[in-house]
Amino acid sequence: MPPETTALTAVLLMAAVFAYTNGFHDAANSIATSISTRSLRPRAAVIMAASMNMVGAFLGEGVARTIGQSIIAPPSGTEGLSVLLAALIGAIAWNIATWYKGMPSSSSHALVGGMIGAALASATTVDWEGVSADFVLPMVLSPLIGGVVGYLAMLAILWAFRSASPRRVGRKFKIAQSVSASAMALGNGLQDAQKTMGVVVLALVTTGYQTEYDVPLWAVCLAAVAMSLGTLTGGWRIMRTLGRRVIQLDPPKGFAAESTVALVTYATSFIWQVPISSTHTITSAIVGVGATQRLSAVRWGVAGNIVAVWILTLPGAAVIAAAAYALTRIAGF
Repeated sequence: MPPETTALTAVLLMAAVFAYTNGFHDAANSIATSISTRSLRPRAAVIMAASMNMVGAFLGEGVARTIGQSIIAPPSGTEGLSVLLAALIGAIAWNIATWYKGMPSSSSHALVGGMIGAALASATTVDWEGVSADFVLPMVLSPLIGGVVGYLAMLAILWAFRSASPRRVGRKFKIAQSVSASAMALGNGLQDAQKTMGVVVLALVTTGYQTEYDVPLWAVCLAAVAMSLGTLTGGWRIMRTLGRRVIQLDPPKGFAAESTVALVTYATSFIWQVPISSTHTITSAIVGVGATQRLSAVRWGVAGNIVAVWILTLPGAAVIAAAAYALTRIAGF
């Protein structure tokens, strides 16, 4: 097998592994709130999330184009594939480390951090303008919007049901939460599967297998299946952090948070076509929802630890990717 074909195969396999870790790492985003409020049973929630993740993967490719075109411009041939392989290793390693610690972090930010770290280590061109406009700006704005919209959504629910029986409202929102959780899982698949597709397309363009940044159907299937299989494995460590440790959730709060994230995800995927972190957005939405009760209802120590992990994600993944690139050079890959 020619060296370039071997390298391309390795990148595609590693992209599938990244999608798998994305699935089990970010499964908590879609179902932690529903499970913690007992709106859905754990097994039903996981199956629902995996199914909706797969459906979402087939609904667009705008984010994949952004990942493929607006972050780095790797050189052609095996050198470019080495850069992409190192980037994926950095993102996967960060996903596994934060999953093990039970801390929500962004697979999207880990991937972009890995791409930037591997690019800098290899003197590959980084499109800093594209990184700023299509990554940094959405990275900053999406959690802020999630927190504000979650707060306003919960205020609207409290006002609309101010005279109703809390027990009766809780029963109604348990049903509503199954819908909002499905909508969020669909959006998660729409956003996150496309990031894997973007790397696959970039690898194909780098090796000359295609010249346009269109996503082939097999790449969509690869990302969808790998991510859904990852989601089926759960991600229980992170679910406990999101569902119980930040605030004490009930069905109305869960519905408000999930609906907020679904709205933000669809808008950024279909209108702006930029990658965002569903992890960051659901966490900030949970904080915003909890703040309507009282500020002390939010466990700010846990929230602070989560923010610290957010800040460390990009440079952490970048350092791992840079080290991985150096090792691939030593190994003669």
